Amino acid sequence: MSSALDAVLAPESFGGSGTGPRYLQLKRALEAVIRSGGLKPGEALPAERDIAARTALSRVTVRRAVQDLVDQGLLFQRHGSGTFVAPRVGRVEQSLSSLTSFSEDMATRGISVRSRWLDRGVYSPSPEEFVALGLSSSERVARVARLRIGNDDPLAIERASLSIAALPDPFAVEGSLYAALERTGMRPVRAIQRISAALLTEKDASLLGVAAGSASLNIERTSYLATGKVVEFTRSIYRADAYDFVAELRFSGAQPQGSQSSEASR
Repeated sequence: MSSALDAVLAPESFGGSGTGPRYLQLKRALEAVIRSGGLKPGEALPAERDIAARTALSRVTVRRAVQDLVDQGLLFQRHGSGTFVAPRVGRVEQSLSSLTSFSEDMATRGISVRSRWLDRGVYSPSPEEFVALGLSSSERVARVARLRIGNDDPLAIERASLSIAALPDPFAVEGSLYAALERTGMRPVRAIQRISAALLTEKDASLLGVAAGSASLNIERTSYLATGKVVEFTRSIYRADAYDFVAELRFSGAQPQGSQSSEASR
């Protein structure tokens, strides 16, 4: 046990003079040790019974404090293994005003990117893909699904579907999907995105290295060619603790500075 943790778990730290309920006092103490580096990412927290014995608090109180830190993303639990300090991930801001690939977006921030392939191939389309891509009854669909990793931190899961007219060979995609589409003259020029909040399933949480039930930001993107034809249908899952999506908004009634009405310019 680290000396910093040993100090905050002393019974006298949770006397009647503390501020707030005792579970909250314990939560704040553990959070302070984690944020100060007294407990390192990946380091195990003592078992709840051990913390209860050292602090003279009930196991119910300890469990509530630990669970709050798990919900906050500072700790994570492995069934049968214990509770651990979660990896620290720097937050990434992504603009919603431009159509870029994950690889291109990370490159502008100086973040090194790699991928772990989850699926790649040509399939019969699902009903959702059939409608989203506007496929004919005889067309098949190319799928590329991968875990996107920035600076060694898993950040997002991307599952893209395209007609094989746009992507005849899914194995031609090495880095950026849009770079591969640009080589075939099929890079989209506009897209419609829908963003929703969700809780991660156990499978997706495992891929992203967070606890099941952690918050995620899900994006469904439909991208179009200049002709108006749909070229891409992608569903992405982003870690909510690592991503901020930013959009610039303008007041619809405001005129650009220096502009004049048509009446005044006559």
